[in-house]
Amino acid sequence: MFLVAIKMLVRDRAKYLMLISALSFASLLMTQQCGIFTGLMRWTTATLLNTNIPVWVVDPNVEQVNEVKPMRDTDLARVRSVSGISWALPFYFSIQQARLYNGKFKSIQLHGVDSATLIGAPSRMIKGKIEDLWKSDAVIIDEVGIKKLNKESNKKLDVGDTFDINDHEARIVGICKAEQSFFGYPFVYTTYDRAIAFTPKTRRNLSYVLVQPMPGVDHKQLVNRIESETGLKAYTEEDFFWSTVRWFFKNTGIPISFGTTIILGFIVGIAVSGQTFYSFILENLGNLGALKAMGASNSLLRKMLLLQAFLVGLIGYGIGVGLASAFGFMALKKAQPPFFLPYQIPLFTLGVILFICAFSAFLGIRKISKLEAAEVFRA
Repeated sequence: MFLVAIKMLVRDRAKYLMLISALSFASLLMTQQCGIFTGLMRWTTATLLNTNIPVWVVDPNVEQVNEVKPMRDTDLARVRSVSGISWALPFYFSIQQARLYNGKFKSIQLHGVDSATLIGAPSRMIKGKIEDLWKSDAVIIDEVGIKKLNKESNKKLDVGDTFDINDHEARIVGICKAEQSFFGYPFVYTTYDRAIAFTPKTRRNLSYVLVQPMPGVDHKQLVNRIESETGLKAYTEEDFFWSTVRWFFKNTGIPISFGTTIILGFIVGIAVSGQTFYSFILENLGNLGALKAMGASNSLLRKMLLLQAFLVGLIGYGIGVGLASAFGFMALKKAQPPFFLPYQIPLFTLGVILFICAFSAFLGIRKISKLEAAEVFRA
């Protein structure tokens, strides 16, 4: 009987293809938009992902990692005095202007890592070594960032070339792989002392304090201790990540924009598939009535309808997620738009598609439950 149900489904090619197309489109739209949204959120937390430090200490008014309110240099010593800390190191971050060979200016995100240990520097090097930052005027640029600089320059920059940061010469000693910035600016890494020398003089230069807890020390307890003893704000890496995401939810229209598109995909899927499947049931009432007259129970007919609904749903889901993954692969090669597809997104899409299929099948089940077997023999 289940084979009969499949043959009934594929016999009407137009409706069969329409059902698959609607569910494929809904699956593609929801998966792609969720992937772009999560990728964009990763871009907003790129500094955290690239640095990979367990505890961050910032100014008390800082709510997200891209918001820098410089602290006093003496705050570093105050943090170091808290018990349970293995080490605490300075980290500099600011937006600066780089002048290229052709005289054009390009905004960059300048990061200054601890001058002695180089902790905070990127770990994935494509060219050069992290230790080369100890050389005179040395900087490391991320792979995508140097491509963006080369689009603006009449000379392709590479290791060994120089450019200016605020009229200070910076020599490229390495190219690294890093998560991209939400602002789209190249990441430029140098030592903390050199970063301060590259930038205009200010009274406060300390953007963050990077903290490594001692073995066995609970990170959240250490965060509370730092806050109570220094009056500064401290975050675990995970808490800082989610605080940044929440900030963008509250203060930008990005979630609403993507959420609207995702809801639209759901509405299109449930409306088109539900209407098409119900129309398919109406056209096959005679066949279903004949099966009922030959002894098929309502339970068997329900299972046949569920098989038909979930079959087209799984096919449409596979096509949609496959197309979204192909889009993501191309986006990663071009480095834009942002795209990140954790396993939760395909599972979410699958759950929505199965709900749409269940709803569509429910419409048909209601109809056949009221169907009298004798109706099929009436002239």
